[in-house]
Amino acid sequence: MRYLSPKADLTFKKVFGEHPDLVISFLNALLPLETPEEEITWVEYLTPELVPLNPLRKYSIVDVRCKDRRGRQFIVEMQMMWTSAYKQRVFFNASKAYVSQLDKGYDYELLQPVYSLNLVNDTFSDSENYYHDFQIVEVADTQEVIEGLRFIFVELPKFSPRNYGDKKMKVLWLRFLTEIDEHTLEVPEELMENPEINKAVVQLEESAFTKGQLLGYDKFWDMVSTAKMHISSSRREGMEKGWAIGLEAGLVEGRAKGLVEGRAEGLAEGLAEGRAEGRAEGRAEGLTEGVEKGRAEERLANAGNLKRLSVPVETIAQATGLSVEEIERL
Repeated sequence: MRYLSPKADLTFKKVFGEHPDLVISFLNALLPLETPEEEITWVEYLTPELVPLNPLRKYSIVDVRCKDRRGRQFIVEMQMMWTSAYKQRVFFNASKAYVSQLDKGYDYELLQPVYSLNLVNDTFSDSENYYHDFQIVEVADTQEVIEGLRFIFVELPKFSPRNYGDKKMKVLWLRFLTEIDEHTLEVPEELMENPEINKAVVQLEESAFTKGQLLGYDKFWDMVSTAKMHISSSRREGMEKGWAIGLEAGLVEGRAKGLVEGRAEGLAEGLAEGRAEGRAEGRAEGLTEGVEKGRAEERLANAGNLKRLSVPVETIAQATGLSVEEIERL
C-alpha cells in the first residue's frame, strides 16, 4: 500500500474539506476550546473563496472554511513555507470572514468568533513551543480580551509525540500530519485504531486518486521544492548585498558625523571620539537600510524566478509576500 502525504494541497483538502466528521474531530483537537459546551458537533462547509464586496479590493482563497450551528467560523490552512507576510495574510483572511457575517442594518452583537487554524510545515519562531495561540489582549492586563478573532499557528517540524501534556486526539492528528508520506510502508497501529484517523488514512491511499490527480500531486511537490530553492538562493544573495550596502553607507555616514562632532569639541579629541560614535550609529542605520533593500531585491528576484517557472500568481504572492499587482507588473 502506497500513501500520499496529507500536507499536500490535494490530500489536505480531500481529508478536511470533504469529510465534516474529520474536520470536526481535527478542530476539536487543535483549537483551544476550554469547555465541553464550546466543542463543535456539526459544521457546514463554506466557500473557500473570500470575495470582497468591492471588486477592486483583494480576493483570496483559503484551504478549508466552515461554520457551526452557533455561526462560529473556522478557517484551516496548510502552509508549506513561512514568509514574513504570512501572518498578515492570515489576519486579513480572518478579518474578512468576520466582517462578512454582518449585513447592513444588523447589530454588531450578532457577530460570531472566527478561528484561524494554521498548520505550518516550517519554523518561524525562536520558541521551543510548537503551538502558538494569539488573541487580541490588553497590554497591561492580558486577562482583558477583545473577543472575535483567534489565531492558532502550529510549527509542525517542532512537534514531538513526547509532549504528554497534550490531549490524545491532538497528538494523533499531528502524528497523522507529520508521520505519513510517500515513504510510509505501514501506518502505526495506534493511529489505525482510532476510527477518525483510520478514515483519514484511507483517504491518502494512492489508489483513491486518478492519474491526473497524481500528476498534480507530484507537480505540487516539484513546485514547493523549486520555490524553496529559489527563496533560499535569493535570500542569501539579498543578505550579502544588504550587508555590503549597509557597511558602505555606514562608513560614509559615520565619517561625516564624526567630523562634525569632532570640530565642535576640538580637533584632536573630537576626531577620535566623533568618528567612533559616528561609525557605530552609521553602521546600525546603514545595515538596517541595506538589509531592507536586500530583502526587497530578494522578493522581486524570487517572484521573477517563480513567474518564469509558470508558478501561479497567488502561490507566488504567498511565498514572497508581494501583492498580485506587483507580481503581474514583473
